[in-house]
Amino acid sequence: MHQALADLKQRLAEIFDLERALGVMGWDQRTMMPPKGAAARAEAAATLSGVIHERFISDEIGRLLDQVASLETELGHDSDDASLVRVTRREWEKARRVPAEIAAAWAREGGKAHVAWLEAREQNDFSVFLPALRRVHDVALRWAELMEQGDSPYDAFLDEYEPGMTTAEVKAVFDVLQPELTAIVRDAGEPANNAFLEGDFPIPAQEEFLAGILRDFGFEEGAYRLDPTVHPFATSFTGTDIRMTTRYKPDNLRALWAAMHEAGHGLSYQGVDPALGRSPLYGNASLGLGESQSRTWENLVGRSLPFWRGRYPELQRLFPQLEAVELDDFFRGINRVAPGLIRVDADEVTYSLHIILRFELEQELVAGTLALEDLPEAWNARMKAFLGIDVPDDVRGVLQDVHWTRASYGYFPTYALGNVLSVQIWRAVEEELRDLDEQLEAGEFAPLYESLRTRLYRHGRKFTPMETLEHAIGANQIDPQPYLEYLRGKVAGLQPA
Repeated sequence: MHQALADLKQRLAEIFDLERALGVMGWDQRTMMPPKGAAARAEAAATLSGVIHERFISDEIGRLLDQVASLETELGHDSDDASLVRVTRREWEKARRVPAEIAAAWAREGGKAHVAWLEAREQNDFSVFLPALRRVHDVALRWAELMEQGDSPYDAFLDEYEPGMTTAEVKAVFDVLQPELTAIVRDAGEPANNAFLEGDFPIPAQEEFLAGILRDFGFEEGAYRLDPTVHPFATSFTGTDIRMTTRYKPDNLRALWAAMHEAGHGLSYQGVDPALGRSPLYGNASLGLGESQSRTWENLVGRSLPFWRGRYPELQRLFPQLEAVELDDFFRGINRVAPGLIRVDADEVTYSLHIILRFELEQELVAGTLALEDLPEAWNARMKAFLGIDVPDDVRGVLQDVHWTRASYGYFPTYALGNVLSVQIWRAVEEELRDLDEQLEAGEFAPLYESLRTRLYRHGRKFTPMETLEHAIGANQIDPQPYLEYLRGKVAGLQPA
């Protein structure tokens, strides 16, 4: 038994290392790689994806899993080793359904589609992206046919990001959110002035401000970096190699909140118990739980009044034009509620409406009731219905997100689920840290980070998402009401005196 477990851990560690190598290639493609390297990079990624897949689905992994199958009974559900066996078994059984050539084709076509997406954005023309999208979409559908079929054809995709959750369960949450969010937007009144976020904001000064933020949030020196990219993201190769990105522009300050968003991801990676490294247990139990933390640090911290009471003087020092903007006006401006075209620029209230729109379109694409060539028209119609906005072009419409370059269907809903979960978890932290607002104002983030690490981050992927939520807050159900109450209270507080 002990030798079989040691052998299993060694094989999984080697596979983890190969996955991190693939991750470095992906990070490089989105940050440093010259555009003409894309074709070769797609082939390299496809090769490595195939090797990883073949090693993981091997009969030897299955044999070792059989030999250690009794560990959960012997050690208990919560032990690291029992969790490793349980999680690996589930993923091995799913992966065995997929031939290596499909895994490689998905990586290859996804890499090519990323380049086509960038070209389409340059030309502001969805038709440039369509052929590549069609190829990766077809691979995704072939993959889905091999998965265990649920009540909805979308269930297989959703399960990749929210293990065990069904389309119907997500829809039940969104059916509560959509009308309530629409009502909050309607009642929000005249949008606050945020013109001060546009102007002359030299990138080196933005970098200086964010360097202090990341240090104070609690990142370990020498264990992370922040780089520019077109579409911000975060990834991690270990708890001491965390890569975050943001999209700097010298004429606005939105990179600050994009960076704090990715910092939330980074902190959750850093907080995983080191004992879970080099194994399938490293990371987040689900994307929704991971996203709850990016939204926590971006919004619940980074758009809060206590945070800016402490940080605003430094921002004014770096950007003297803000000295004429009172703190209350700054706070209202950065929390402005107004429907807009771009998801990543959306306010807290309208953001989830952008997600529900994509959730509905993805279900139709997967079910075959919406043709790929009709996607821009469907997008534009849904934007008008959900947010009352006319879409002027493809770049500010259907081409704005990178996710469909890899046909990552099921990914988008996790953003809105993360919004909901962020406040559920935050309420539990507030009960523990009674002086949390004072800590945020003083720039003391260690108690917050430690509470979140203990409740959530340290568990990594040991448990199912709902088990992990229960460890964090003592409840195992996604409840949109705390999030809606938070938004109503915040929007009410934004009204001028």
